[in-house]
Amino acid sequence: MRPKETGNAISGATSKGGNSPLTDHDVYFFKEGTHCKLYGKFGSHLTEVEGVAGARFAVWAPNANTVSVVGDFNDWDTKSHPLKVRDDWSGIWEGFIPGIKEGEIYKYHVESRYNGYKVNKCDPFAFHHETPPKTGSKVWTLDYEWKDREWMETRKKHNSLNAPISIYEAHIGSWRRVPEDGNRPLNYREMAHWLGDYVKDMGFTHVEFLPLTEYPFYGSWGYQVTGYFAPTSRFGAPQDFMYLVDHLHQNNIGVILDWVPSHFPTDEHGLGYFDGTHLFEHADTQKGFHPDWGSYIFNYGRNEVRSFLISSALYWLDKYHIDGIRVDAVASMLYLDYSRKEGEWIPNEFGGRENIEAINFIKKFNEAVYAEFPDAQTFAEESTAWPMVSKPTYVGGLGFGMKWNMGWMHDTLKYFSKDSLYRKFCHNQLTFSIWYAFFENFVLPLSHDEVTHGKGSLLGKMPGDEWQRFANLRLLYGYMFAHPGKKLLFMGCEFGQVREWGHEESLEWHVLDFSFHKGVQLWVKDLNRLYRNEPALYELDFENEGFEWVDFHDWEHSVVSFIRKGRDTKDIILAVCNLTPVLRERYRVGVPAGGWWQEVLNSDGVEYGGSGKGNSGGVNAQDLPSHKRPHSLNVTLPPLGIVVFKRKG
Repeated sequence: MRPKETGNAISGATSKGGNSPLTDHDVYFFKEGTHCKLYGKFGSHLTEVEGVAGARFAVWAPNANTVSVVGDFNDWDTKSHPLKVRDDWSGIWEGFIPGIKEGEIYKYHVESRYNGYKVNKCDPFAFHHETPPKTGSKVWTLDYEWKDREWMETRKKHNSLNAPISIYEAHIGSWRRVPEDGNRPLNYREMAHWLGDYVKDMGFTHVEFLPLTEYPFYGSWGYQVTGYFAPTSRFGAPQDFMYLVDHLHQNNIGVILDWVPSHFPTDEHGLGYFDGTHLFEHADTQKGFHPDWGSYIFNYGRNEVRSFLISSALYWLDKYHIDGIRVDAVASMLYLDYSRKEGEWIPNEFGGRENIEAINFIKKFNEAVYAEFPDAQTFAEESTAWPMVSKPTYVGGLGFGMKWNMGWMHDTLKYFSKDSLYRKFCHNQLTFSIWYAFFENFVLPLSHDEVTHGKGSLLGKMPGDEWQRFANLRLLYGYMFAHPGKKLLFMGCEFGQVREWGHEESLEWHVLDFSFHKGVQLWVKDLNRLYRNEPALYELDFENEGFEWVDFHDWEHSVVSFIRKGRDTKDIILAVCNLTPVLRERYRVGVPAGGWWQEVLNSDGVEYGGSGKGNSGGVNAQDLPSHKRPHSLNVTLPPLGIVVFKRKG
């Protein structure tokens, strides 16, 4: 039975920004695990009580003996401003403090019922925090005048599964720095214009930011989160990040945020051991501590934790107009034995290795996102063969919109790293991905993970002399854009950065003074242009009907050819890849129709740094059957090149 509504917890309170005090209904749904908008209820909110301005506070700490608000305003006196326990069952502490203004720094002083534990904690629901290494929370409002109405009203078509989605993955702290100002990173507002202009010019449809939720250690890249409701203050205030999103939207660029519900750091001011007990995390380290990352694992079986995490995801979609959530490390959530040896993990109730509580949370998360924001998307970074990751929950799936295709990435990079002399012996590494390409809604990721931790840059992975390395890189990108699946490319890869990515320094923008790098950048720009303009390359990304092999058997010459199709039968694209440095002339390729086949892209163009070998703009199909097709083209295949044809007429 649900509780009877009894009114506001703080008598006479009114709120700014659409927030209101906790009601009994809020508490009920919070405890049930179904409250998805706790950010309007918990934390600190400026308000008035009986005409007196101040702030109300609410925090969950069921095993606390006392909780008080401390800060500069009371000289961090733990006795000055105690909160009151709401009731004897919810575990919520709340109160109103007059005179509090925006920008006030505070923490919760928590004294536990157990072990004499006393600690100052940052607010789990704070909208803003001090700039690290400081760890205080700030009272803050989210007032902002958005100017992206046109984007928000039309983003469904930009985010749909049959739309062109080409994602530029970026780390704000190292994309571009200001050497004349101590080599500092760009702030959010500076980033808005620099990045917006660049991404628009390059033709990417979306930007994906590495985690921007507040985090204490810069070297974690944001993957160790302490503030699930606050953009990191390293680059500005919440309104500054809103400005960044707003500006990208005004330039028709979607924004995806990397989000980390899989684990959180052990820093004392964070969520860990919050009230002297393992509140957000499992008490047993075999379920509650991650051996790889030295961090806590959320207790997904606790209703209040599910409400907290789902509220975080919806908060970014709601208050910051984020268009997509990329969920990090899904595989680590799905399996109880992830990165654990025999005897180091606890089986589920059926004796299996699946984390049933986490699976249930993931499904609820996706259901909540699509119920509230049906024109948004969720993306899973999931590296195993777990079935139906990107299928709806009502058919047994996890409910994500899309999934990163880690298998394609590993096989493709392994293939391209081999000297062309040996590629014919591992031809299947290139072709195998098509066998499972339509089992999920895949994104093809060449992400930050592939250019760090000693892996080198993508250019550094390519074999051969300088010319061959750049030709291989252009061929890799061409193959990626022609292959079924949405696209993701990490910053710097689009111009062939030489060194491995480092988070403490700017990208190597200076290499664009050299023709090979400038050529790669122009090639990626033209790939994005072709991709966005040709429905055959994106409309049926996730359907068998959108792809046909012409020939995947020519391992001896390391050549593959395939067709991409749109919903309109006239939309046909042919891609042919020559994966050796040997020029192949008069190479015959079967096609489904006669007429003129225009060469719309050629990675060997001199403007890209190639040798200029190609087909003089196109080829007329001959009435000569080949590859079980009634017509064929007699084409020139440039060395280490991809040629793309479109049927005209």
